[in-house]
Amino acid sequence: MRKELFLYALNNLWMRKMRTFLSIISIFIGVSAIVTLVSFGQGLQHYLEETAEKMGSDKLIVQAKGFAPPGAGGVSFSKEDLEILAKTHSIDESAGLMFAQAEVKLKEGAKPKYVYATGSPTGPERRLVQQVFSLELLSGRDIKKGDKLKAALGFSYSIPDKVFSKAINAGDSILLNGKKVDVVGIYKSIGNPQDDSNAYLSKEGFQEIFSRGDVFDMVLLRTEKGADARSAADAVSERFRKRKGQEKGEEDFHVQTFEQIVETFGTVINVLNGVLVVIALISVLIAAINIMNTMYTAVLERTKEIGIIKAVGSKEKDIVQIFMVEAGFLGFVGGAFGVLMGMSIASLGGSIAKNAGLGLLQPVFPWWLIAGCLLFSSVIGAASGLLPSLQAARQNPVEALRYE
Repeated sequence: MRKELFLYALNNLWMRKMRTFLSIISIFIGVSAIVTLVSFGQGLQHYLEETAEKMGSDKLIVQAKGFAPPGAGGVSFSKEDLEILAKTHSIDESAGLMFAQAEVKLKEGAKPKYVYATGSPTGPERRLVQQVFSLELLSGRDIKKGDKLKAALGFSYSIPDKVFSKAINAGDSILLNGKKVDVVGIYKSIGNPQDDSNAYLSKEGFQEIFSRGDVFDMVLLRTEKGADARSAADAVSERFRKRKGQEKGEEDFHVQTFEQIVETFGTVINVLNGVLVVIALISVLIAAINIMNTMYTAVLERTKEIGIIKAVGSKEKDIVQIFMVEAGFLGFVGGAFGVLMGMSIASLGGSIAKNAGLGLLQPVFPWWLIAGCLLFSSVIGAASGLLPSLQAARQNPVEALRYE
């Protein structure tokens, strides 16, 4: 395209500033919505992948089938079940966990809060629990053998007005189901408000507070080095199914690898992202119609001008190029501002989410998202100007010069 035609197209947009501005705004809104929504979706995917990488691919989780919280699925595992699972081929290590909803208070008479308490082993298998739940100490120490009325707490307890009105530190005490419990440590933030408000006890401490025997709500397994996690999961399912006398497909439990868990959450996130992006695309479609309307109006207003351009020797393709450059420029500029606004909104939303304890809701801006939005908005803009530009190019120069 000749430089003079390009400059002529831009000058036409500049001469109609208000119309140009309104057309840019329409596509700007749609693109900013797409960037905001997709960046959060990518952030969640990144969080899942990062968590899975920390946990490792050699872990299996055995729990009740369904979507009930741990301990509420109606299925439990005995000490004998745990021993059988641990002796399955390719399994190197096991740990049984107990869960219960607990009432926590700062002191007698204070308003209670309800959180999850976890009872877990304190022997060598403690490392398996720490890796699966991403437990890293922020202060104090971890729970250890003999800690009956002691607990390590999630990160939210260390922030005022998150769980309690004041921050709780190692060395303080709380009431857990009416019993005084000493806090020995605080864990770093996991990024999930529920996990960050958990209370972690030793198995013995949990049994004393909740009057529980050796009955577990979840079993963690680590496969032997080099073993295939999915094959090990199948072997565990087969062995435990026989022990319970259940047919394949009718089990009341399931065994999952972390890869499968990430895939499940990833599928849910992708579906949610797809729905949200479709909603955002509706606004982009409306913007495309607005640009097309703007171009049709420009063709009518500049009919005589088009006749003059054709009369001095310009070809139909030159006319098409002029109007498509104008439409494409509207799309590109609207897309560029939309990308910047979308990134700003997402970054602000990420900061708010982090302060609210939702560290997992952090936006990510991959290069393909930025480049894709700019290309998409430019193509949508240019495509919106195609039909009006063809109408302009096909005008008879003599009739165009007579147009009033």
